[in-house]
Amino acid sequence: MSIHGEVLWFTGLSGSGKSTTARALVEPLRESGRKVELLDGDELRQTISQGLGFTREDRITNIKRIVFLCKLLSRNGVTVIVSAITPYEEMREHARAELPGYVEIFVDCPLEVCERRDVKGLYAKARNAEIKQFTGIGDPYEMPEQPDIVIRTQMDEVESNVALIMDYMTTKTGRSEAV
Repeated sequence: MSIHGEVLWFTGLSGSGKSTTARALVEPLRESGRKVELLDGDELRQTISQGLGFTREDRITNIKRIVFLCKLLSRNGVTVIVSAITPYEEMREHARAELPGYVEIFVDCPLEVCERRDVKGLYAKARNAEIKQFTGIGDPYEMPEQPDIVIRTQMDEVESNVALIMDYMTTKTGRSEAV
């Protein structure tokens, strides 16, 4: 029997701290003996999803492509960390249904904090109608109904959030090292 790798799926608004926390999680997972791959939504949009827009249909296509990559990696025992806004519950349900070992991590951060953190100025552009369909402004972010883990980056340090996730992984899988 093969062991699927876990798929740790970070969801939340732009600027919530998904990628920062995801990157910080890579090394502790590797140190625990796991093979780890990080898939960042921004990087994937520039490669496998280049040319897709931000309509609901294009966003769903983007997530389906990411799920496909996760399936390939996880079936080979790789723990996959995904950092992607994933704004619709339908997308997260699809990922959960398709991926054994799916763990939904909701990065709960208020919109106003995300806007303050926005170094690219995307929220300001969205508020000025320069960017249409921007999640949280012109397009909805549907809050996860039952995430496996909730982290609050506006209150907790990255290290605390990583420790929370690592504790969950050890408890959920019953192992501290890869088998």
